[in-house]
Amino acid sequence: MSLRSQSPFALAGVALAALALSGCVTDPETGNRRISKAAIGGVGGAVGGYLLGDLLGGRNDRTEKIVGAGIGALAGAGVGAYMDAQEKKLREQTAGTGVDVVREGDELLLRMPSGITFATDQATVQPQFQTTLDQVASTLAEYPKTMIDVLGHTDSDGSEAYNQALSERRAQAVANYLGRRGVDPIRIATMGYGETRPVASNETAAGKAQNRRVEIKIVPAVEG
Repeated sequence: MSLRSQSPFALAGVALAALALSGCVTDPETGNRRISKAAIGGVGGAVGGYLLGDLLGGRNDRTEKIVGAGIGALAGAGVGAYMDAQEKKLREQTAGTGVDVVREGDELLLRMPSGITFATDQATVQPQFQTTLDQVASTLAEYPKTMIDVLGHTDSDGSEAYNQALSERRAQAVANYLGRRGVDPIRIATMGYGETRPVASNETAAGKAQNRRVEIKIVPAVEG
């Protein structure tokens, strides 16, 4: 398939993956792979543009499916107020839990470190986090006129193939959990990025902890 026939999201993913991989270096003493500090800046900037920009599967296609399911879409000035109310509730529900809520324009991003969502090397939501995720699911169900992307990420420890699979399993686990708690699956898409989308350096334990995360991106379904 030619690059011209690929979606903008697919092309962005290819470019970002190439950027991340081109910045990988191997520690001569430990043999561990890491992403250079120079690459961190480039990847971080690109990731910011993706996370609060493009949407998995395409914005128009997803909106059509939501409208077709009878959920409906937002229009005009109502979009901001709708997202304001949802943001306020999500911030209240996640306060003190370690979950970060990021707002840019009319889009929201919930960043959940894996240390509070999953046990090491596991893809089952930890019992102690389920109450918080229950509340998040309740709010997402209460505000159905949004599209939800669940995105899985890892640090650079382990092989690329293993990290990719783990990130996919974790994203799917959160998506499945939301579905069981009343969030219409037609609104949800998942993607695992393995170790290719760091938000911090993998050279420190603190940085690795930030990179091991699942994110829930919430974007309004807008008419037209």
